[in-house]
Amino acid sequence: MTTNTAEQERSCRRASDAAPELRTHGVVQTAFDVSIERHPDPDTGGLSDADAVWPQRLRRLIRASLTYWRRTDLIENAELLLTELATNALRHGRGPDIGVRVFLTGRHCVIEVSDHTPARPELCHACPTDEGGRGLFLVDAMAAAWGVSADGTTTWCTLPLTEGPPDMEPAAVTAPVLHEIPMDLPADPSAVTLARIQARTLLTVLGWPGDQHVAIDILHALVDNAVEHALAPGATGQHVSACLCVTEAHELLIDVRDPRPSFPLWEEAIAGHLGRGLWDAAHQGAALTWFVTPDFSGKTVRAILRPGRVAQ
Repeated sequence: MTTNTAEQERSCRRASDAAPELRTHGVVQTAFDVSIERHPDPDTGGLSDADAVWPQRLRRLIRASLTYWRRTDLIENAELLLTELATNALRHGRGPDIGVRVFLTGRHCVIEVSDHTPARPELCHACPTDEGGRGLFLVDAMAAAWGVSADGTTTWCTLPLTEGPPDMEPAAVTAPVLHEIPMDLPADPSAVTLARIQARTLLTVLGWPGDQHVAIDILHALVDNAVEHALAPGATGQHVSACLCVTEAHELLIDVRDPRPSFPLWEEAIAGHLGRGLWDAAHQGAALTWFVTPDFSGKTVRAILRPGRVAQ
């Protein structure tokens, strides 16, 4: 790798002292914090096919997290920055895994990637015909600041938050929640039937004026999806739960939480290519989304229903 230019060195030095301050400046809201086991190519020690799928998965995670925090203005740049840092760590790291953490402070979105390797990454200048070598150059160009931890194991970068604090609800919710009722469900197939049975009573208690039969069907689909695709067979300590909420605008929020912090092939699931559950929910009038919540190690799949005639 080539050495930095003077301007690039100035930028990196200025940023390197900022990392400790970011964790203590204002309230830290963690979007996600994951550890990824590396499977290097046995011949080259570099990026294997198994590791190469992770940047796409991480892009889905950061997109869902920033959507949840109503920071959609950051998604495009954050996806690119996370992709470059994670790919660099997977390709050049020497540890058994890499760690990825994304969090928000009062002023910044911070992306950290640790490869447990003390060798400090450096900017290089790729030729126009080179197929790679532009990762940190892009990070330097797009991030507000970036740097490397004192021990050389963690590379981080930041994006500034725009003026105006985000709402703490996903963008599709239009009004404050008036009432909510949680549902604790078993982490096994019986949760599907139990959720349907409980929902009949709970929707009556909430007094939601919409089509309760449709709401029960959608809850059934979300819980069935969680049980079928998010529970690891035979694993202990797993948790599935649901929550029904009604907002001031008479929207019904159906949240189903499961222990898997990602949703691969979300678009394909909504399109019905992986089964009809979520496809049916969408065609019954539900606005569907998923996100990683900061106080829960898995994810939440949300359906939002509004009272009135369902558009087919």
